[in-house]
Amino acid sequence: MSVPHPSGQDADAALPRIGGDSDPPAVSEELVGSVESAYARYVVPIYRFLYSRLGNQEEAEDLTSEVFLKAVRQLEPHRDGPSVQAWLYQVARTTLADYWRRRSRVPQDPLGYLDVPDPEGAVATPPDESAARIARWLLEQLPERYRQVLTLRFLHGYSIRETAEAMGITENHAKVLQYRAVQKAAALGREHGEPRN
Repeated sequence: MSVPHPSGQDADAALPRIGGDSDPPAVSEELVGSVESAYARYVVPIYRFLYSRLGNQEEAEDLTSEVFLKAVRQLEPHRDGPSVQAWLYQVARTTLADYWRRRSRVPQDPLGYLDVPDPEGAVATPPDESAARIARWLLEQLPERYRQVLTLRFLHGYSIRETAEAMGITENHAKVLQYRAVQKAAALGREHGEPRN
């Protein structure tokens, strides 16, 4: 059976051949049918879901293929349609979280900038104190609602739900406020650099 690929190519032609000319391991017809059916029905929605979060076609295609590779290994043939859909979206969310986790693993101090002596001979501010000073300055520059959402979320450790309840707004509104507040703080940080106190 030929199934359309998200990029418009034939999905079977896009699959790499693994292990040479040997026959694949025996798989039940029921499992093959359920995976093919799930792929045909959900490949485009899963791709769109991942693309909407990544904004990159190649990465979305790669993660979509990872999702369906996991489906080949783990999909139970007796699942019904809504159960398969929910399971595939959960696999997609998990795959996306793993992707972001892998991407965020970068060295925190790659150049050892803290070991470089200050040319003026001044005593260097400990990193935690410097970060706290910058955070206080950024919070002071933000509008009250932005300051409040960031304080509740990051200084008090509230969840989105707790933050929304404390502010008397919906969870979605709290998420939007947090996103805008972080964006505004980042823009202020880039625009003004480190504050001088």
